Amino acid sequence: MKRVLGIFSLLVLLASPALAAEPITIGAFFDLSGRASFIGTPTKLVAEMVVDKINQEGGINGRPLALEIGDTEANPAKAANIAKKFIYKDKVAAIIGPTLTDTGMNVKKIAHDGRVPIVMTVGGDPVIMGGDKFGPFDWVFKSPQRSRTAVERLLIYLQEKGLTRVALLIASDGFGKDGAGWMHQLAPQYGVEILLEESFGPRDTDMTAQLTRAKNAKPQAIICWTTGPAGAIVAKNKAQLGIELPLFQCHGLPDPKYIELAGAAAEGDRMPATKLMVVDELDDSDPQKAVIQEFIHLYREKGYDKQFPINTHSGYAWDAIMILANAMKKVGTEPAALRKAIEETTGYVGVSGIYHMTAEDHNGLGVDSMVMVEVREGRFVLAR
Repeated sequence: MKRVLGIFSLLVLLASPALAAEPITIGAFFDLSGRASFIGTPTKLVAEMVVDKINQEGGINGRPLALEIGDTEANPAKAANIAKKFIYKDKVAAIIGPTLTDTGMNVKKIAHDGRVPIVMTVGGDPVIMGGDKFGPFDWVFKSPQRSRTAVERLLIYLQEKGLTRVALLIASDGFGKDGAGWMHQLAPQYGVEILLEESFGPRDTDMTAQLTRAKNAKPQAIICWTTGPAGAIVAKNKAQLGIELPLFQCHGLPDPKYIELAGAAAEGDRMPATKLMVVDELDDSDPQKAVIQEFIHLYREKGYDKQFPINTHSGYAWDAIMILANAMKKVGTEPAALRKAIEETTGYVGVSGIYHMTAEDHNGLGVDSMVMVEVREGRFVLAR
């Protein structure tokens, strides 16, 4: 683990006595070497990029931000240890990350007990769900859309297209189960019937058996809920089996890597996504358009897109740190005040949406923050 101010931030510190004050340290841990490193590594780069931007613009009331970086290695136990180090040794003001829902769940109670705000960059909802099953989430927030929100966006689209009978393929990890749970809960409200549910391991390399059973259930469409290469394997297996049903993926897969891995099999696949994926198609009156364009400009200026093409995950660390920074500018870093200020975030226009958080909703993004995209001629466009 290392503390990072960034090259530009260091130059600012040297040039500006006003930013020579003690840095405000944020813990930032991601899956940098584990199974989701293709998401975690660029998320770290974006975190460093936005810290540079904030520091160049004067920091937090004259104090620069610094990141204490950690690698969770896709290991929940490792993440727990890093979170404890952040809180009790590094004395961070707040935390962002991790990358995976299962990892986030292992950190949730640690952040709560340590009374340090954490803005997670995970997809699943349980990190900000409470009750006896999930435990308190007072100190936990997240910047990506809730799985529930993505499910609703997809169901609205299915309803509009008259697709009422579906087969569901889900990954057996926490993210897949979270999506499946919301699908079963919400589908009846939109007149959608789930005829069959099949599961697969997130690292499985062949889903032909599950797809064959799905086809035999005679659905009008197949829905797959997973992240990473598994989604592309489902698309390729579907094509190999000659299944001509439409395939819908989840909000974790709008990524040029999906198209690269699935190849021609991805053509026509649809999925909910952030507006980041189709910024050129947004109306100029959309408040997010200018924010997204600035993000893309900085990302490309850094050269990150050469190794990590922009995808639906790209803006999560930007939004997480911006939400923290905005709250810190208002109330400072005293933990309870900072937690409350984050919870009262409203009207923040981010890369992933316009955030309106409440005590009950520690995400703050609605269905209108998402669009349906389609793979057409090897790129993502707004779905017809």
